[in-house]
Amino acid sequence: MLTIRRQGDRKPMPEPVDDSLPAGVASVLAVLPSSAVVLDREDRVLRASSAARAFGLVRGDSLVPAELLAIARKVRRDGEIRESEIEMAGRKFGQESTTFAVRVAPLGSHGQVLVLAEDQTEHRRVEAVRRDFVANVSHELKTPVGALSLLAETIQDAADDPEAVTRFAGRMQHEAARLTYLVQDLITLSRIQGAEPVPAPAPVPIDEAVHEAIDRCNTKASAKDITLVAGGTEGLKIWGDDELLVTALRNLIDNAVAYSPEHTRVVVSARPAGSAVEVSVSDQGIGIPENAQERIFERFFRVDAARSRATGGTGLGLAIVKHVAAVHGGDVTVWSKEGSGSTFTLRLPAFGGQAVVVPRTTTPMEAAK
Repeated sequence: MLTIRRQGDRKPMPEPVDDSLPAGVASVLAVLPSSAVVLDREDRVLRASSAARAFGLVRGDSLVPAELLAIARKVRRDGEIRESEIEMAGRKFGQESTTFAVRVAPLGSHGQVLVLAEDQTEHRRVEAVRRDFVANVSHELKTPVGALSLLAETIQDAADDPEAVTRFAGRMQHEAARLTYLVQDLITLSRIQGAEPVPAPAPVPIDEAVHEAIDRCNTKASAKDITLVAGGTEGLKIWGDDELLVTALRNLIDNAVAYSPEHTRVVVSARPAGSAVEVSVSDQGIGIPENAQERIFERFFRVDAARSRATGGTGLGLAIVKHVAAVHGGDVTVWSKEGSGSTFTLRLPAFGGQAVVVPRTTTPMEAAK
């Protein structure tokens, strides 16, 4: 039997799905710094940047974070742009999690959705360091300022007691000196912590920098009968800033003196090391516990807080040394053993790219002898 179907009874043909990206979108996605993902109407990944796959946001043709997928579906339904933050397990060794700032928007008229994710992990870390730094600075400044205020009141109350006035005035001088050192170290650290190259580098004779640093530390060393000795290879030069190098060496020598017993020696020596120059400061002090050696270059970190405050330490000296090394394109390392002393070594690029000894020029006075 022949069945006749009227034209109006025909089933409508499904509309073809256009999964192609709108014109120009692919080129834009290729140059975006963010991790970019384009989803079709079935939540399949049409396009994903290499960064999105490297971070684990995309696996195959699927968007991995369920939270991000839920946001994309909401955007597809109502067409509204949404912003949020998500966290994923860290992809690097030792990294607990990765934080992303995400922005999801509709793309075209075929149900496609654009997902942009910006890694905020480093930004969050820097912000946390900044907050800690401000909190630590506030605490460190409050201590000497509060002590000065209290001592001033005490002196006022003890105006009829010359011995008490003299004693408290001495304490005020100590706290004022501590405050001065702290402010100076903060200014120095703020100037160099950006790890930007030295603005006007020049050849720096190591011998002169070492002797200048020793001269600045002689008073403290003499008070403990500690001998400061310069040794090693003479005539070496680095490429950098002489005042920054002296500052770094002064901080290392000051630390060595502060944590060394009386009647000992602190040796500052230089030697060529290929394309670099190594300057070491060695002491016979109390040493640094192994579990603290990784943290000693952090700002305000103290192995022994009570001893550091008693010696007037600010907790910024080694942080300054680390940043001075960084702006010169070098680094600083430490060897230490409790009860045997410590050796800090600055490794800095040599002037001319090779650590050669520069012949010492004989002065007319020396030639006449």
